[in-house]
Amino acid sequence: MLKNQCITEDEIEMADAVITEFAGTRKGPITRYYEYSRDGVRVLDAGKNVQRLYLFGPSADMMTERDTIVKEKILRRFIFDQNGMLEETFSFGQRPRTFRYENGSRLIAVREGGQYGAVGKTYTFDRNGIVETAWGRDGEVERVYIFEPGNDMITERTGGWYGPVSRTILFEGIDASVFREPESFLQIMVFTEQSEKDADAGHLSSESDSAQGAGVSPARSRFAFTGKRRTPSDTVQDNGEKGADTRIDVIPDGDSSEDEPLPEKSRQKKSSEISYEERRSGRQS
Repeated sequence: MLKNQCITEDEIEMADAVITEFAGTRKGPITRYYEYSRDGVRVLDAGKNVQRLYLFGPSADMMTERDTIVKEKILRRFIFDQNGMLEETFSFGQRPRTFRYENGSRLIAVREGGQYGAVGKTYTFDRNGIVETAWGRDGEVERVYIFEPGNDMITERTGGWYGPVSRTILFEGIDASVFREPESFLQIMVFTEQSEKDADAGHLSSESDSAQGAGVSPARSRFAFTGKRRTPSDTVQDNGEKGADTRIDVIPDGDSSEDEPLPEKSRQKKSSEISYEERRSGRQS
């Protein structure tokens, strides 16, 4: 664990180190700040509003996530030991996770639902960085964390070592190499982890920004109606006439074409057109 002292009930002290997170490369927008102090870590959004709060426990083997308003309320607890880390949740619908060291702490296996749950992902420590694999031990590489020269930056790439840059994490007041150690890496993984809400918000925001920047409208739903719409304000109809269209569509007989006239005998006569002889012969038949 990073150095810590006893939990205090007061506001976290002035940050000793600041970690800045960029969307994409360092040329991208700032998405979050992480302020380290001797008592814990504050996670802030781009507007410097506190989003999450973590406090180090009295001992060196525990860390808690607190409610940002009611700091006595514990949302999650992280317990460290020689075998890894246990994440305990206190929110309804969230399952605990275990992070266990394997292969001499060169691999971390993440299990959902406790220590006997299925392995959901792994973190493998490589000479150039850390590889995150999704969908089990033999799954595909989801992202890699590359420790850049200069010891002040971690680049996160999607899909592999040469994949697109998804995030850049810049360190000030603390060396990036500190987080090469499994225990410290688990800490920053927890701090920088995006929830489903954060991911959805970031995805929608990036789609909107890219669409506006390109001068195009956002993608239309494939279920949307794409035909010409009419409104009550429309005054000119397709037939060239003005005003409301009062025409009635006539459905022709199923056995006759639209252009074929109906037989003469099938047309009904008015009562005034029927002669006396026809009426008389009709009664006799």
